[in-house]
Amino acid sequence: MDAVAGFAQSYAQAREKFIAAADGAGIDVHAHAHPMLGRDGEVLAMDVARFGAADAQRLLLVSSGCHGVEGYCGSGVQVALLSDPAFHEQARAAGVAVLYIHALNPYGFSWWRRTTHENVDLNRNWHDFSQPLPHNAAYDELAHLIVPPTWPPSAQVEAAIAAYAADHGERGLQTAVSAGQYQHPEGLFYGGHNPTWSQQTLRHVLQEQGRQCERLAWIDLHTGLGPNGHGERIFAGRDDAQAIARARAWWGPEVTSIYDGSSASARLVGLMWLSVYEECPQAQYTGIALEYGTQPMREVIDALRADQWLENHPEADDEQRLAIKRRLRDAFYTDTDDWKRQVVEQGLDAAGQALRGLAS
Repeated sequence: MDAVAGFAQSYAQAREKFIAAADGAGIDVHAHAHPMLGRDGEVLAMDVARFGAADAQRLLLVSSGCHGVEGYCGSGVQVALLSDPAFHEQARAAGVAVLYIHALNPYGFSWWRRTTHENVDLNRNWHDFSQPLPHNAAYDELAHLIVPPTWPPSAQVEAAIAAYAADHGERGLQTAVSAGQYQHPEGLFYGGHNPTWSQQTLRHVLQEQGRQCERLAWIDLHTGLGPNGHGERIFAGRDDAQAIARARAWWGPEVTSIYDGSSASARLVGLMWLSVYEECPQAQYTGIALEYGTQPMREVIDALRADQWLENHPEADDEQRLAIKRRLRDAFYTDTDDWKRQVVEQGLDAAGQALRGLAS
């Protein structure tokens, strides 16, 4: 199968291709139905397909769509893996089961949003909500500028953001905006005050699928950071020197970390991958986020700002709505054959390395 053929133009089409690829590989798909419908009235679901024995001691998890619209990329990689008999034969020989989780956030995937239907960033939503939540004072300072009252923003708003970047550096601006915040529910990178549907459903999947293994690896597929087409391998786990060293032994010394500042990502709070330690405590865990670049960071952030403004202003006219939505999808999905082939090649490579690491 040509690598490009597994990519889709809508959530419904992506889901159809995922289910068909799983069927072609002889794998059943279990659907966790979402409570809402998609943009075109379609059923939404977090779909789970497992290749290999239920009691396998080594498990590789490959997931897509944590950030909704980023699922266009992740789904394409998953379909490529499902359609590769050599990959599954390699997994079988290594004694590794492969768990595919398609569309962690199906609502955002369908509606071209990065957030869940609760307007929550799923990768900032993993907290004990009975305890005080982190406070992002830098976001408080910028909140009225990040999502301004009008779109496009005024020259004064953009000048104020530029002044903040001049004072704090581009990295300081990125951290303030993206690290995660819990005081502005109509803002960006909002982590919520309760567990989202996606959070609760993923916990259930991990409990059901991940408590038999001794070793667990996770490749979570993302887009939006870094040079176009390049897949940065970002360590995904606790700040643990041994686990980071293991990830670099498996996936190469180029594995970056938010903890030492080597990643294009800022240091974040409420991370999804920490759920493994709670739901699969028996397993030795090693994981990465495979983060594919699309557009320059400022363009990606501006696309998110526009989309959140649109969410806050449902009275916007159709022309502006369509332009903002197209801009958002373009910020997280480079819809060209060259980009898709780069994405699949790197995804297959990382998955093969994970199999060898688990078996070592």
